[in-house]
This record gives sequence, structure tokens and C-alpha cells, in this order.
Amino acid sequence: MAACVEEMDYEILLSRRPIDECSKFIQKRCREVYFVDPGFKILGLHLIGVPPIPIGIEDEHVVIIYVKPCHGAFVLKLPGDGEIERIRSELKKS
Repeated sequence: MAACVEEMDYEILLSRRPIDECSKFIQKRCREVYFVDPGFKILGLHLIGVPPIPIGIEDEHVVIIYVKPCHGAFVLKLPGDGEIERIRSELKKS
């Protein structure tokens, strides 16, 4: 079952921006960044966008690009909920 962002505890850091701007925002803001391909699943969400898609880690939170059709791309900060260790173990830090 797919997760619903609206049911999550999130903070919008950037809204209704082009995907490339969201990507640059995450890379500048986060000290720890990993890159994934479209379709990578995090917190029950399948990420979509132009590869490579950055995932930032800030303390116990993940920072991702969330694309909402007809509304544009958003940068969201969400509680890591165990995903941070999985990301660190599965992916290569950039």
C-alpha cells in the first residue's frame, strides 16, 4: 500500500519550484546527500523526477523532492523513522 504524504508529519522547505531548483536546494542545505534513481522507495513513497534524485539527511530527518502532479515540485523534511540507517547502508554518499 502506498503512503500518503498528507498523513505524514512534514515540513515544506520549498514549494512549487522546478525540480532542478529543488535538487540544488537539497544539495546546498544538507551536508549528507545520497542520489537515487526514479522509483526509489522511501517512507512508503516512490520518488519521481529527473535522475539523479537527491535525498538529504539532517539530524533525524530526511529531505526529499516530492512531485505533486499539476502543483509542481516541493522539498519536504520528514522524520527519518528508521530510513536513515537503510539509506546509509544501501547507498553511496556523494
